[in-house]
Amino acid sequence: MRYKKSYRYDPVFALGFVTVYDQLMEGYPSDEDREAIFKAYVEALNEDPAQYRLKAFCYRADAQKVEEWARSQSAATLVDFASREGEVEDILKDISERAGSKGNFSYSRFFAVGLFRLLELSNATEPTILDKLCAALNVNKKSVDRDLDVYRNLLSKLVQAKELLKEYVDREKKKLEERAATQNANEAVKKMLGGAPV
Repeated sequence: MRYKKSYRYDPVFALGFVTVYDQLMEGYPSDEDREAIFKAYVEALNEDPAQYRLKAFCYRADAQKVEEWARSQSAATLVDFASREGEVEDILKDISERAGSKGNFSYSRFFAVGLFRLLELSNATEPTILDKLCAALNVNKKSVDRDLDVYRNLLSKLVQAKELLKEYVDREKKKLEERAATQNANEAVKKMLGGAPV
């Protein structure tokens, strides 16, 4: 995806990428390692991690800018970006032009997740808003729907996997506690019997 001729970085893609990465790595034991993995991944793509993140520990540069903008929008203003001026509006206009008449827009699943996140942050819950936003951006709605279905399905599986992992860890912790209690009891009995084996 990164090396397609039509690829060009945009903050909606970054928002989707950062959202997916953060959800996948949620619960990872070390924030430091999580950030190092992110940095290594982005640098391997010859991208600048600072462009995706403002600083360590999940603060996003462009993604954060788009998030803040989306939070200040309503469903109507989110879709009506073309009639207004502003930094994020200009980004969305550029995407719309590249996806439309210029034909040099590289659609991806990360972009679809970024759109979904825009809708979430602006509390745009009406089903027709995604249709309107896709039309305003000249993006194929069927592709977005397909990719969002995959995304939601993966999130559901991720939640299930995390629950299974938690159950496993809890079960193993309980076994260790039981073994320690048995060992302590054996040692106490051994002391009572004057050191004779139990």
